[in-house]
Amino acid sequence: MALRQLAYLATLCILTYRNAAASGEQRPLIPSEKTGKTTRQPNMIFILTDDQDLHMESLDYMPHLQHHLVQQGTSFHRHYCTVALCCPSRASLLTGKAAHNVNVTDVNPPYGGYPKFVSQGFNDKYLPVWLQEAGYDTYYTGKLFNAHSVDNYNNPYAAGWNGSDFLLDPYTYEYFNATMQRNKDEPVSYEGQYSTDVVAEKALGFLEDAIEARQEGGRPFWLGIAPMAPHSNNHHNERSIDGNFTEKSVTMSPPVSAERHKNLFEDVKVPRTPHFNPSNPNGASWISKLPQQNETNVEYNDHWYRSRLRALQPVDELIGKVFRMLEDAGVTDETYVFFSTDNGYHIGQHRLQPGKQCAYEEDINIPFIVRGPEVPKGESTDVVSTHTDLAPTFLELAGADVNTIKSYGFDGQAMPLSLSSLASLDEQVARRSEHVNVEMWGIIMSEGKHGQVLHPNHTYKALRVVGEDYNLLYTVWCSNEHELYDLNHDPWETENLYDENESKIFHFRDTKGTPAGGSLTAMKDTEIKDNFAATFPETTQNVGYTGRANSSSGRRAVTFPRLISRLDTLLVVLKTCKGRECTHPWEILHPDGDVKDLHDALAGKFDDFYEVQQERVHFDKCEKGYIAESERPNGPKILGRGGVGVMWDEMAV
Repeated sequence: MALRQLAYLATLCILTYRNAAASGEQRPLIPSEKTGKTTRQPNMIFILTDDQDLHMESLDYMPHLQHHLVQQGTSFHRHYCTVALCCPSRASLLTGKAAHNVNVTDVNPPYGGYPKFVSQGFNDKYLPVWLQEAGYDTYYTGKLFNAHSVDNYNNPYAAGWNGSDFLLDPYTYEYFNATMQRNKDEPVSYEGQYSTDVVAEKALGFLEDAIEARQEGGRPFWLGIAPMAPHSNNHHNERSIDGNFTEKSVTMSPPVSAERHKNLFEDVKVPRTPHFNPSNPNGASWISKLPQQNETNVEYNDHWYRSRLRALQPVDELIGKVFRMLEDAGVTDETYVFFSTDNGYHIGQHRLQPGKQCAYEEDINIPFIVRGPEVPKGESTDVVSTHTDLAPTFLELAGADVNTIKSYGFDGQAMPLSLSSLASLDEQVARRSEHVNVEMWGIIMSEGKHGQVLHPNHTYKALRVVGEDYNLLYTVWCSNEHELYDLNHDPWETENLYDENESKIFHFRDTKGTPAGGSLTAMKDTEIKDNFAATFPETTQNVGYTGRANSSSGRRAVTFPRLISRLDTLLVVLKTCKGRECTHPWEILHPDGDVKDLHDALAGKFDDFYEVQQERVHFDKCEKGYIAESERPNGPKILGRGGVGVMWDEMAV
């Protein structure tokens, strides 16, 4: 489509959206006037890799993905996982709930894994069960959860699947020693066969069954395909891990390629970005104490990176086969195909050994691509979305009743997928999705022979906030250390700006523009007023903050304590939020509706509410799982009459 034609359609869609918004009309993901909507529900295929990066360019080495999905669909460049660890991320994805509400916070018991998911009551309250209720046949093959094992696969069986074939622990992460369990059959060993090829064969078999059922009976299908690539090759030295994890529990080595791919990418290296193995340490907690990697270590990690790219090639081949089967059956145009991963990955950034679990962009900002009916082709969007949005997105596409979807109590909301819904990202929609809540608990052990060291106290709460002229990461560790990064100025997250000094100023700058100058400038409060008041007449009298309406890009400013007080209070809401509180946190703090985003919250009339009345996020102790009593406070104050804050459990919100 010509750019001029696309621009015209986008403008038309925006006008249509604004008229609808003014009338209070709900907007579907795929408008009926664009689709000629019928009662025929679309099929959905969800391909989920394990630990795949976005920021180390792994997608560039997948030609089938590029051809069938990137070029024929839409890429969401600001899609995030809300917990950068396999099992908790998958639990949030499949329930549409934040990790603190699922309370699956680790990969093994007692705080995580399949047994924890079951004990929390979610085996009959998650995506496949809801899809079946919406009229879908559901299928899944590959990794479902960690600690889903040869010993507990039937205690109980995973509910909600018409057809399933799961990878089982302790063999899930062994590339040539998979054990899988189909429907309610006994587990079967595939020792000597390449794991991703085994999963691919089963996926195509389920797809054939699903297409046949669709053609014969008209029932739509949802198919999940979850190979374990490009995860490290892990050998469990203990059959069962339940509160007894040590550095000796698992031996981690680079991913293993299929024989046909073993010689690929021989000269490829981890991208040498400014934060790759930096000369000066950065970060907080144990990360700030990491030594710089020597040449031998860096070469080993380059080998690890190449091994990941090779392990992704069978996944890429699978994508090509899936589309070939859809095209042969003539159902491509009635099928949505989604591609993502459970969490991101780092190798060498911030001096980190291979691994995940951090709040840095490499670990939480992940691939998400969708192709399907009315999804723009070859486009990308910067709309902020998270894995908690996926369950409501799938169910809305499935045509589930609005009240039924509401009854599930999702902590996310359906993502915009069509041209019109993506094009209508004006101020109202953009404000809807400016924040991401990131959580982590417990311990961390990096991967590989240079990093298999167990670090305790890896518990933190983090917040990503992205607006038209701000792009921030704010983190509070269980050690009560803090991090604050301005990604518009410092996309590598190497300059921790956290500072409670009233003389330090934060400058807002266009998120999509090129920042000029530093973020941190020493000025006195009187100088702030003098310098900014003349240029921005509406500047608040007591502090040098300028709102979006009366300033130009790069000229807005606020003291760091004022900025931090707002970010911290927003984090208080999100770390304990449920349902709409998670998607509309400012609405919870300001019931009158006069605050929609960070800029609104920075108005001078709210200074006392944020800077004096609110209790800051802090930890009484570092826990291995979610223990609410150790994370303070348990909720924010809500702005009441006369600007006085009232605890939210004292109000009917």
